[in-house]
Amino acid sequence: MSTTASDPLAALGSLPGVTDAVDSVRKAVDRVYGHRVMRRRSSEVTAEAALRGARGSAAMSGADWNLEEVRRRTDFSGDGESQVIGAALRLTAEAGQLLSIWRQSPLRVLARLHLVAAGGAAPEESVGRPRLAGEPVDEPLIEAPLPDADEVAGRLEGLSGLILSGSAAPALVTAAVVHGELLALRPFGAYNGLVARTAERIVLIGSGLDPKSICPAEVGHAELGRAAYVAAFDGYLSGTPDGMAAWIAHCGRAVELGVRESTAVCEALQRGAA
Repeated sequence: MSTTASDPLAALGSLPGVTDAVDSVRKAVDRVYGHRVMRRRSSEVTAEAALRGARGSAAMSGADWNLEEVRRRTDFSGDGESQVIGAALRLTAEAGQLLSIWRQSPLRVLARLHLVAAGGAAPEESVGRPRLAGEPVDEPLIEAPLPDADEVAGRLEGLSGLILSGSAAPALVTAAVVHGELLALRPFGAYNGLVARTAERIVLIGSGLDPKSICPAEVGHAELGRAAYVAAFDGYLSGTPDGMAAWIAHCGRAVELGVRESTAVCEALQRGAA
């Protein structure tokens, strides 16, 4: 991460363009939470947001299935794409159960997320722990240089320390940094993108920005596309103020598109058409 201020996350929040992104996200989230459907049927919106978020995250990891196919399927034990969809669905279901643990031990949560994502599809000795020296990583979307195991361990501890120490940073900033750092580190042998996007979701929920989990950023990431995602992530990797701001703004736009998706769900429920 690019700043040495006493509260580095808050310092990122003051970068040019980030304040506007934060304000835009806050207004969008407030609008969907104010929808009349949310007063009576918020649990239905949450369930639909979870399904659509899982579909979007899986699409970013190479399994771009139609939403209705994801909704219809019950067996995800087949080929690689099926396993990615199953992992995304399991992670989305698990995210809300881990909020209290996240505040106490982010590294435990990350280990749990990898265990849930793997679902028995990876060697047991490599599941739920950061990779060791020489172990391969399967993350085809991200082609950036891979930090070695010692660097991964040190930076994970640093990320955990930032979360545990608390910050005045807006939720969007913290979520984007957690997401970006996990993508940069790729600490597990597989499913790193899915885990990173789930961790982003946990921060957005736990921060109070999206307590009912109805603003699936994963939908927005998929809509913006894999090329734009990688380009924005390159900004994070650069560590420059402009690059970091571009990544945070990209994540903000993804949240806003998730809001738009859930607003459409609210409208459909209001019409009785969902």
